[in-house]
Formats: sequence, structure tokens, C-alpha cells
Amino acid sequence: MSVQKIIFSVNPGATTTKCSLYEVHEKVVKEVVSETIEHPTDKIKSFDSIAAQVDYRDELVKKFVKKNLPKNSEVIACAGRGGMLTPVPSGVILVNEELVEFSLFTPVYQHASNLGAALAYRMSKLYDCPAYISDPVAVDELPEIARISGSPLFPRFSFVHALNVRATVRHLSKRLKKPFNKMRCVVAHLGAGFSIAAFDRGRIVDNDNRMESAPFTPERAGGVPPLPLINACFSGEYTKAELMKELYGEGGMYAYLGTKDVREVLARIKDGDKKAKLILDAMIYQICKDIAAMGSVINFDIDGLILTGGLAQSEYICKQIKKRVGRAMKIFLYPGSSENEALAENALRVLNNEEKYLTWPVKLKTKSIL
Repeated sequence: MSVQKIIFSVNPGATTTKCSLYEVHEKVVKEVVSETIEHPTDKIKSFDSIAAQVDYRDELVKKFVKKNLPKNSEVIACAGRGGMLTPVPSGVILVNEELVEFSLFTPVYQHASNLGAALAYRMSKLYDCPAYISDPVAVDELPEIARISGSPLFPRFSFVHALNVRATVRHLSKRLKKPFNKMRCVVAHLGAGFSIAAFDRGRIVDNDNRMESAPFTPERAGGVPPLPLINACFSGEYTKAELMKELYGEGGMYAYLGTKDVREVLARIKDGDKKAKLILDAMIYQICKDIAAMGSVINFDIDGLILTGGLAQSEYICKQIKKRVGRAMKIFLYPGSSENEALAENALRVLNNEEKYLTWPVKLKTKSIL
């Protein structure tokens, strides 16, 4: 009897850890089982840092694998979601102890995804196989012209849902029977946070960077006017932590309507709530402006506009986007997010010698704008 080859992937979120096992069939992966482990809010709040959660989540991950790993199988790789790293090129990075230490204790930003490398690495030691991360949000492939912001003090940088952006372009390339490295697309990842990106022949050459000037989202303020923000910073009325919360976590749709759930907003609209409709339509309006902006980056020579993420499941939102930008580009829907599958697929390309992995620390090769 042949041994079943398995790739394990793990995607930690703020209050969840999604775990998956994939069976390898030559050049494709097939899901065996996936489970989203829910973490009670009180339990998460009991930890004084994200790094302090690693042992707690690790035990739950081990239980998942022990319970679901098929008999007569071999784990050949573990793949974790990449965290908030310093800028890196797209691709697969081999996890080593140095990467685990950086992700847990000196990341660029605090986020649950920083646990991905550590959880994958621990499982890889248990099953004596390599661990990888791939296409973290720190992927930065901007050309020199895209880095210029208007002030040398504040150069632009990339911050993007690279994993799902690149995964959906791969899916579309297969659908169109066009090589991945020849695809030219605009991808709108619409979830709790947004990434609207220009993809040009293998690279994400620009994006709206949700830390800079993105549309507002269900919980993020996006690109607010700078002068009132500066005045608020120096007014003495707010602490830095309070303003950060207003921008990230309690901004956007939540700040106007008191909810982050688009389904609830759509229900309010159905009941005649005019304010709810105005705010949701304003969010869609901003999304469409950025889609058009990213289209201009690649001269509107576009294979398609990809709508993905949780909000792409909304018929209302997709219909309104199509109404505004459908004449400029063909729209393809990939609702939700297949990040665990993408992690497994990326690991398999390395195992099949279709792609070379990078080793941490990874240096981004960029030119000075001076």
C-alpha cells in the first residue's frame, strides 16, 4: 500500500486558527480536512502579547493533526501564513529559528499572522519535514516610481494581501489558459481589510496599502484627510493608542454604523435605513475609485478584475462594482479566501522543484530613489 503524502497548513487569525490537511496528487493538492478552531475572546485577552499565545495555539493544532491525519500517511511539509515581516519579494521562505524569533518578538506590526511561522515550524519538527511561509503581507515589488509619495520623508511602501492576490491570479491564469507570468490584472481583496492591487506579469507592482490611502473597510478608516488627522494628533484629546484604534479596528463602517458585519448593514438597507445605504455605497464608491487607479497603473491592458475576499460574497456589492467599472474591465469572482490551500500549493511547487525557496533573513533588492 502506497503512503499518502500530506501537506499541513495553518492560518492564525485574531480569534481563530484555521488548520488544513491536503493530500498531494503529483502537481495538485486535494483537501482532506479543514477546521477553523475558535478561540474565546476572554482566552485571547488573557495573554499579554500575541507571542504569548503560541503554546496555547500549538496544543490545539497538534490535537487537530493527531485527530485527522490519515493512517498510512506522511507529512511532507508544513506551511504557515507569513506574518508582518520587513519587506520581502514574493515567493516561498523556508522557516528557520531566526524567522520564528523575528516573527514572534520583533515583527514590524503586531498581528496574529505572526504566529504562522512558529506553528508551522513546531509541527515540522514533530514530523521531520520542512516548514515554509509564502507571500506574506510584507511582499514589496513596487517599482521606483510607485514609491514616491510627494514627500521624501514618507516614501510609499507595499502592504498587501499578497497570498490571496497571487493565488486568485493563478486560478484565473488556468481558467484563461494564459501563463501566470504573463497575466495583467487588478485584484480587489475585500475582507475586514482591503487590498486593491495591480498585478503585472508575475509581480504586484502597486497597491493601495491599507496602512496608507485605501478605501475605508468594515473596521478600518482608510485614507482619511491628513490635516484633520494631524490636528487630532496634537490636540491633546487623544492618546496614540486611541487614534490607532480609530484608524484600525474601530474605524470605517463600524465608526459610522456601530457594526462590522456587512450582512447586518444589508438587512438595515432592506428595512429602509438610508444612512446604512449611504455608508455602504460610499465604501463601494471608494473601492471603485481605487480599482480604476490600479487599472491605470497597467494602462488598462487588463485580463480581468478579480473580486475576492468575504465581501465578494455579497451580490449587492458585486453588482454595484460592476455597474461602476464593468465597462472598463471584465470581472471574475473568487469569493472568500483560499489562503490555506494557497499555502499548500506554494509549498508543493518548492517540493516539485518548480520554484526555489528563499532563506531568512531575506533582503529586498530595491534601488534608492535618490
